[in-house]
Amino acid sequence: MRRKLDFSSVESLEKLLESSNLEINLEKNYDPIREKLLINNREIDNRLAVHPMEGADAEMDGTPSKLTKRRYLRFARGGAGLIWMEAVAVNDNGRANDKQLFLNDKTLTAFKNLNKLIKEEASKKNNNPYLVIQLSHSGRFGEKNNIIFRDECLDPITFSENDFHKMSDSELEKLKYDYLKAARLAKEAGFDAVDIKSCHRYLLSEILAAHKREGKFGGSYHNRTRFLKDVIKLVKKNVEIDLAVRLNIYDAIPYPDGWSTDDRGKAKLNESKRLLKDLDQLGVEIINVTASTPYLKPHINRPFDKGNYKSPEEPLTGVIRLMKLNKFTQENFSGTVIGTGFSWFRQLAPDIISAMIKNGWITMAGFGRMAFAYPDFAQDIIEKNELSSQKVCITCSKCAELKAARENSGCVIRDQEEYLPLYKSLIQRKK
Repeated sequence: MRRKLDFSSVESLEKLLESSNLEINLEKNYDPIREKLLINNREIDNRLAVHPMEGADAEMDGTPSKLTKRRYLRFARGGAGLIWMEAVAVNDNGRANDKQLFLNDKTLTAFKNLNKLIKEEASKKNNNPYLVIQLSHSGRFGEKNNIIFRDECLDPITFSENDFHKMSDSELEKLKYDYLKAARLAKEAGFDAVDIKSCHRYLLSEILAAHKREGKFGGSYHNRTRFLKDVIKLVKKNVEIDLAVRLNIYDAIPYPDGWSTDDRGKAKLNESKRLLKDLDQLGVEIINVTASTPYLKPHINRPFDKGNYKSPEEPLTGVIRLMKLNKFTQENFSGTVIGTGFSWFRQLAPDIISAMIKNGWITMAGFGRMAFAYPDFAQDIIEKNELSSQKVCITCSKCAELKAARENSGCVIRDQEEYLPLYKSLIQRKK
């Protein structure tokens, strides 16, 4: 029987958490969220972050469009202490599509200008957000269908028979230097940190699961983590910029096709624990928690209770799992851990975030879908001590449907003038 939550009642949430054995008392005092934070001697205004949510609205050459700028200026005004820019391709081969951002020599000036605009807009509110840029190679989810190994779960949903390219070890060796170049450009553009994206089964995430691959990037733990570590070492040695990783803590895909899973796809976190400690020692400052892939199991990293996708579990189960993964990550990493999974809690989210920060389960809390719907969420938590029930994300995942269809992505419910016509058009085409 599905457990129901009255989103207007803190007591309702407390009872559900107690029944789920999540041993934490909600915190109605939001002062832990307001606390400043130091990341490598850079002061962060508060403990709230905007997650890297793709708007799928770049210009053809990868520069930020008018709509991209609109989104990030809304985030800048919103008051979050950290803004994590969405996936930015490190080379043309790694773009998911021609609507994905792409940082290169030709687009550098456009990224510099966007960075400047964000900081200027935030300064009007006396904010100075820490800016992370997510460096990405889309792998099998890009137009070139670059794969690391044949995957029984993901092959059928990512390409037609034999329409793929298995990347060689030499290609991967060359790719490391595309990450290095992108990191140098990110530094020049004014970002505080680069995220070496290793999640959701994009290329680097897939390498972590390459148990069946032969050669230097497959088989053993050492080989499967080699690429990620080598890129981190390259950037650390050559670029004066902070390092972050948005990391799949586990894939929810059965071994041997999954990372940190058993043969049923359940979490088996020994290797994740080892990798977190390795990344700590390599000087990574920030870990952003996530899991699985939205292309196969969206309920794992994005629990929701509305929309067309039929989840095999109730959303509370997924939310509790994410809370435990957040705690596990902080227990095994000494730096900044940005927790995830809070949008589903709607206006009750600050109560659990404050408690998790106070209890040392996370360092910061990130919002993804909520940021689309409610870009000034941080300002309202910090200044008004609340989230408005009329502005929160309702976890319908219409934004994700738009992105999957390669349409401009945003909140269909709270930003209707911009995105509702796109969604209606999408629905019509599907009929």
